[in-house]
Amino acid sequence: MRSRRRNRFDIFLTILMIFIMVITVYPVWYSVINSLNSAQDISKNGYALIWIHDFSLESWKAVLNNADIIKAFGITCARTVIVTVMQTLITAMFAYGFSRSNLVGKKFYTIIGFISMYLNGGVIAYFILFNALHIYNSFWVYIIPCLFGGFYNVIIFNANFKTIPNALFESAKMDGAGEYFIFFKIVIPLSKPVISALGIFTAVFMWNDYTQTLYYTKSTAIQTLSYYTLSITKSSEFAAKLGSTLSSGTSSILTTLSNSAANYKTIELACMVLSAIPLIVAYPFAQKFFEKGVMIGSIKG
Repeated sequence: MRSRRRNRFDIFLTILMIFIMVITVYPVWYSVINSLNSAQDISKNGYALIWIHDFSLESWKAVLNNADIIKAFGITCARTVIVTVMQTLITAMFAYGFSRSNLVGKKFYTIIGFISMYLNGGVIAYFILFNALHIYNSFWVYIIPCLFGGFYNVIIFNANFKTIPNALFESAKMDGAGEYFIFFKIVIPLSKPVISALGIFTAVFMWNDYTQTLYYTKSTAIQTLSYYTLSITKSSEFAAKLGSTLSSGTSSILTTLSNSAANYKTIELACMVLSAIPLIVAYPFAQKFFEKGVMIGSIKG
């Protein structure tokens, strides 16, 4: 009887997992096939749901031959790599110091840290601060404000560092090792799972974030790929909306606008696929430690 219930549960779980997998993968598949569909076919027959109707590489040629998109891709890559490495390192170093029992003023840092988790200055305060630091409208606005990962990540690192036996630290100090040696040669190698997990979360957030570009830059020279995709989306919506408000007597203009909206849409989908490729490629390399790191991160203390 118990075995039968177990089998029913396994079947239910399998069906549920397949359903979740399908609704997760299908948007990616939808973007890929429609980015490879011709704009004329989309304008005439609508978007493909299962397979490509009229194969065309025009949208991908438009994306890969567009210097602004390639530049935005490069800026996004540079921002993601620099912030992920620096933020993970600085936050881990802070958390290592915070995890030591002999840290002076630990209660004060704890209070400040918890306050920062619930309160922040908001967009206007950040705007004034970035202006005062002379990083507004420069590439540094993507880097400097993101160097520290926040107190939430400190709590996760702290939980991981406390699992390392104190005897290991004491033994290293007896052999003459300093704090930097202990951190880089002992703590970091023993913390690969949590570093990988937080590194992936940071990289995904930085790669997809467009708000920093929206609020704190006005130059087209430092736009990120996610913001560029958002701009194309707005353009396609505007073209489609303008076409729908015209009278039926202006059929040639309607056709032009409809084709224009479809062109924007296929280019937008190609940009979305392009922006997803690096994360899809990078994830399997970090997966080895990712699951264990997430489990460590779920136990906070």
